[in-house]
Amino acid sequence: MSKGKLAKFADMETYENVFQYPYSVVDEVPFEMRGRWREDYFHNDNPIVLELGCGKGEYAVELAKLYPNKNFIGVDIKGARMWTGATRALKEGQKNVAFLRTNIEIIDRFFAPDEVQEIWLTFSDPQMKNPRKRLTSTYFMERYRRFLIDKGIIHLKTDSNFLFTYTGYMIDKNQLPVIVKTEDLYHDDQIDDKELLSIQTYYESMWLARGLNIRYVKFQLPHDGLLAEPDVEIPLDDYRSYHRSKRSSLDTAK
Repeated sequence: MSKGKLAKFADMETYENVFQYPYSVVDEVPFEMRGRWREDYFHNDNPIVLELGCGKGEYAVELAKLYPNKNFIGVDIKGARMWTGATRALKEGQKNVAFLRTNIEIIDRFFAPDEVQEIWLTFSDPQMKNPRKRLTSTYFMERYRRFLIDKGIIHLKTDSNFLFTYTGYMIDKNQLPVIVKTEDLYHDDQIDDKELLSIQTYYESMWLARGLNIRYVKFQLPHDGLLAEPDVEIPLDDYRSYHRSKRSSLDTAK
């Protein structure tokens, strides 16, 4: 029998690789490790990579295995999901992966300027009706700038055509340098990064089995310049992804 939510939360209170600071806590308890993740937790000088909206933490755990000379931190507010990756990392003795349970809207409270080198956004909610909540919106890009190095790397991996299209417009509008971009990650002959292709989350495997394309873009986020939102109507996704719906009778959104 699998553990219930309360049991998982109780486990994570004892996990050395989990830090829990939701809205209700962070205002009362300062995060003293801000700017000191390498010194106080990882005990090395390796680059720090975040996975924002990490869900079960599968991607963070697998990336940590592939890149032992980088430090990975999975971030999500859903603690019961995060338990899966945190438990696995502990059992397998992975020292280069940690988990932060918090709201991504306040992510800049946990990292100092230039403390992070890369960000992964894996299958984020497209938020088709709320641009401010999209993890590739300029609202979030401004927050990432506060702790990401100049021209730091952002990866977006998504099954959502809407989010991919919106992100493309955001990149173009702000002239952000693109390193890799593909609308069909697993069938694009130009993509030769076998390590990138080797990691699939549970839900990703389900979407691939349903014949959905996985889209991917890797771009840089410079510190200079004002960021502007694209003003373009984008067709809503015409499918229902796992536990998602359009939540709207409209056909397009900005």
